[in-house]
Amino acid sequence: MGQKGAETRDRLLDATQDLVETGGYAGAGLNQVIALSGAPRGSLYFHFPGGKDQLVGESVRRAGRTIGDALAGLADAGPSVAEFVDGVLRLLGDRLEESGWRRGCPVATVALETAATSDPLQEACSEVYTAWEEALRARLDGHPDADDLAVTILALVEGALLLARAHRNREPLNRVARQIATLLS
Repeated sequence: MGQKGAETRDRLLDATQDLVETGGYAGAGLNQVIALSGAPRGSLYFHFPGGKDQLVGESVRRAGRTIGDALAGLADAGPSVAEFVDGVLRLLGDRLEESGWRRGCPVATVALETAATSDPLQEACSEVYTAWEEALRARLDGHPDADDLAVTILALVEGALLLARAHRNREPLNRVARQIATLLS
């Protein structure tokens, strides 16, 4: 694929990610994706012959990698596990607040809306969550309950993001950070 094709594909994915994160799967209609990306309709079907589910699935994976890269950057900074999780919550809280409380987790809305009805989207969401669990588990290396703690921390983070978005307030993130620090001590 040439540079122009790659740029068009990236614009389609950027538009999809924006629409999915702010309006969910239902809010990311193909006409909206085309309008927001400025890409020709034919490009959408050329790059994503599997249609909307392929487009949204790739968008979810891409957003998951972006967050995963941010997690890796925080982990490389070498803080304690509690400080690492606090940094994750700050990062996601900043992202949420800066978006006017519209961008929580880039995976959760799609998982809630489609995991029971679309195998490709369920798989995309599962892959991202598995990668994030593995990143947490690696950070908990040596802890006897690393597997359980990784899932627990991810669930607490996801729940805190949902509550923060619903309340338009960072307090749920702050409370969860304190509880995770207690859990890990």
